Amino acid sequence: YMDKSGVHIWLILWKAYEAVNGCAMQSISSLDMCLSDFGILEILLNKGPLPINDVGRKLSLTSGAITAAVDRLEKRNLVERSLSATDRRARIVSLTKSGNKLITGAFNKHSEHMEDVFKSLTDRERQTLLSLLKKVGKEAESLVAQK
Repeated sequence: YMDKSGVHIWLILWKAYEAVNGCAMQSISSLDMCLSDFGILEILLNKGPLPINDVGRKLSLTSGAITAAVDRLEKRNLVERSLSATDRRARIVSLTKSGNKLITGAFNKHSEHMEDVFKSLTDRERQTLLSLLKKVGKEAESLVAQK
């Protein structure tokens, strides 16, 4: 008998997340930064310069948290803020040359670690996992929105 209850699935998902997150944290530990700071650099690497609020939304960070994180990264000369050409109220965040160099190497290392985590899954299993996680995530979001 395999326990298929919602509580058991949640527990297994939580344990899997904790294990995968541990691998992710190991892959960025040499950078001397938290996961949200790494996430900001990764978004800017892959999406290019963005308004600070957009970066915060993509990482589910509050306005205060994204500002503090960008401040930390700016002090390390990894990102810079500039004024938006189209909206005087908006601040655009972009990678500096040293920020780009750091995150390019770090992201490649991180990608390799994440591939190692999921190497036991076939392409079909990866697709199934992605589909199921998205389905559950959307259902959970809709339940939270109803409350």
